Amino acid sequence: MIRTLLPSLLAACLAFTPLAAQETPWRHGAALLDEPRYPQGFPHFDYVNPTAPKGGLVRLGALGTFDSFNIVVAGVKGSPEQGLGLIYETLTTSALDEANAAYGLLAESFSYPEDYSSVSFRLRPEAKWHDGQPVTADDVIFSFESLKANSPTYAFYYANVTKAEKTGEREVKFTFNQKGNRELPQIMGQLMVLPKHWWEGTAPDGRKRDVTQTTLEPPLGSGPYRLKNFDTGRNATYERVKDYWGEKINVNVGQNNFDEIRYEYYRDATVLLEAFKADRLDFRTENSARNWATGYDFPARQEGRVVLEEFPFRATGVMQAFVLNMRREKFKDQRVRRAFNLAFPFEELNKTIFYGLYERPSSYFYGLDLASSGLPEGKELEILESVRDKVPASVFTTPYKNPVNDSPETIRNNLREADRLLKEAGWEVKNGRRVNAKGEVLSVELLSSSPNEERVFLPYKASLDRLGIAASVRTIDDVQYTNRTRSFDFDIATGLWPQSLSPGNEQREFWGSQAASREGSRNLAGIADPGVDALIDKVIFATDREDLVAATKALDRVLLAHDYVVPQWTSLKQRTARWNRYSHPETMPRYGGAAFPTIWWYDEAKAAKTGAPR
Repeated sequence: MIRTLLPSLLAACLAFTPLAAQETPWRHGAALLDEPRYPQGFPHFDYVNPTAPKGGLVRLGALGTFDSFNIVVAGVKGSPEQGLGLIYETLTTSALDEANAAYGLLAESFSYPEDYSSVSFRLRPEAKWHDGQPVTADDVIFSFESLKANSPTYAFYYANVTKAEKTGEREVKFTFNQKGNRELPQIMGQLMVLPKHWWEGTAPDGRKRDVTQTTLEPPLGSGPYRLKNFDTGRNATYERVKDYWGEKINVNVGQNNFDEIRYEYYRDATVLLEAFKADRLDFRTENSARNWATGYDFPARQEGRVVLEEFPFRATGVMQAFVLNMRREKFKDQRVRRAFNLAFPFEELNKTIFYGLYERPSSYFYGLDLASSGLPEGKELEILESVRDKVPASVFTTPYKNPVNDSPETIRNNLREADRLLKEAGWEVKNGRRVNAKGEVLSVELLSSSPNEERVFLPYKASLDRLGIAASVRTIDDVQYTNRTRSFDFDIATGLWPQSLSPGNEQREFWGSQAASREGSRNLAGIADPGVDALIDKVIFATDREDLVAATKALDRVLLAHDYVVPQWTSLKQRTARWNRYSHPETMPRYGGAAFPTIWWYDEAKAAKTGAPR
């Protein structure tokens, strides 16, 4: 009798189990706010060539230098080699033709409850390190703990993860300290997994490895490439792993097609371009309007051996700007910051230096449907009303507009307005210098990392000089620039914030109060504002696309109203140049830009005409 009652009793208990405690379904993929595009068992992404040939060499240029292969301390110690992502893998990966979806890579599936209070990953049994050992749950936990303990950026990024535990032979679970944060499961899927047994082992020279220190020992990975050879600070070559465990899984089909990928380092951007023209590099993204307009008029381009091609940016909004460091007392007044914006001669620069190729961003999400415009209405207005006491009153009455300096008259008018604002803020002009009541001169240093930037910065300096501001331009090398911006040791520097189609937790890193005092954070301006913090939470905890768009527009509007930065310039196209020995699929991914070298391949027929890379 007892044996016959047990199944009924068990069923009754399960029927009354709270939803959050029930076993959640395992997923092959997931999207943040809707269903993923690709179903269970899909053969490959639609945008790849599944029969792309394998082979060939591609040489990529890098500006600066490197002295480490340890990604754990990359934001704190040393300069990491740029190709390290080729040897490591993450638990999940994204598709380039949909917004913010994740599919299993090292993990064959993942699971999370409806309240997003945790996420679990089940590793693929075939996943192997290059030494043949399996990728384990212990590796995942070791990677998480090492990154969180040694990198301030990751410590902040993983701040809501309270526990990482092994829950099965190939399963690991991350528990969160908050519910409703829809992005946390995907954030943990982006964890780059490191080999615990290798990092806790001994190097060939008998030295015990230390994950907290830089190293130039070639690291062990599990990805499609391994480090073949390198010359410290000058070049690094990665070779395709011929017995790579994941070559045939659906998210990798048609990708990782080159036998070798080489990174060549140059200290000067001009020399880097000349190296490309001399056929020492194969592909480059051109960020200079002058180079794009005049730098490629050479025989190989005229003969068709070099191809210029533009690819639209659809997945990334961007704000590139002069950042006014509010940790400096002189920039704490919003009127001073607005005066610096009024003085920026963008239109003149675009005409005389940029060949009319740039636009001036008027949003922190410029180029996306998340950018604010006009006056707030509907759900965005409701969100702003809920924080009315924490945000500038102007967000309800005055749309943000960048000053326009397109004629002598507008330039004079804007400088007069800048002068008025500076005087209101307590900065008068005496003997040609802008001083405060204490007699302190308003002096600023514009920090640059490249001599090419000086031709842009100097006209801005001249405009500031007209206001009596003692402005100077200082150019330093890339390492010094990184160290100074990392420690917030600057007056004005350049900031760049790429934004995805579904913003989330990274907004805390960009603008959140906790990031303002943490060295190495992306909050270069030192923003510590309760209204901004409240709106960041509205973005993170949005429950559907409509809420997300409205909350993001509200955040954008408030950031703009504070005049934290002086917007510089941008383009909504990726300008690329390549030697004509490579091919890409006929239909490119909507959100992938050039997607080079990910889905490209070496084309033997083209190379026969152009010549093989050396």
